[in-house]
Amino acid sequence: MSEILSKSDESTGIRIELQYLPCLAYFTCLLKYDRIYIDIEERYVKQTYRNRCSVLTANKVDQLTVPVQKYEAATPTKDIKIDYGQDWIRRHLGCLQSAYGKSPFYEFYAPELLQIYDKKLAYLVDLNYELLTICLRLVGVKKDIQYNLSGAEIGESEVFNAISLINNKKSTFPPEYYKPEPYYQTFGNDFVSNLSIIDLLFNMGPEARSVLLRSCKF
Repeated sequence: MSEILSKSDESTGIRIELQYLPCLAYFTCLLKYDRIYIDIEERYVKQTYRNRCSVLTANKVDQLTVPVQKYEAATPTKDIKIDYGQDWIRRHLGCLQSAYGKSPFYEFYAPELLQIYDKKLAYLVDLNYELLTICLRLVGVKKDIQYNLSGAEIGESEVFNAISLINNKKSTFPPEYYKPEPYYQTFGNDFVSNLSIIDLLFNMGPEARSVLLRSCKF
């Protein structure tokens, strides 16, 4: 852990993958750096946040997954296609309505996000990119963000490699980036940390940025 901390503290930029409606740890990670390099050439890893997110429903934490078409091993993320043969959009939008329809800011933020699904974008990176762009603007994160750059083009000595660091397969979130800051959630009496950014946006609206800043470890 000390090695990870020292490397990230010395870097002014970060290299990270695109994720689907990322968790709060992803956003606090971005807030720590001046320059963000979103790598879509990196190898796609199944069953990760690249195509899934977690939301809080009335009964439990639910995981929403974007199905993808079959691909060869070591396929770059940029080449992963979404599988529209499955009725996943109806499932996702229905879950979001059920989970957040009565949240304070759902009606203000949901329409812009939901219209992205109407485009039926062919590639996962395009879906993730458009949703991330909206979420970054809504939470007021203004950074120098560049996409599709290889390690050689970035200059590895100045950039912390966080590819797959924020990973749903791990039992805990990266403690060097995120410390849970409780906020109002529509369901449940016990706060659930590190859900998708939309949980924070729909519940806290304009206060989402301040919650993120308090959740950062600088």
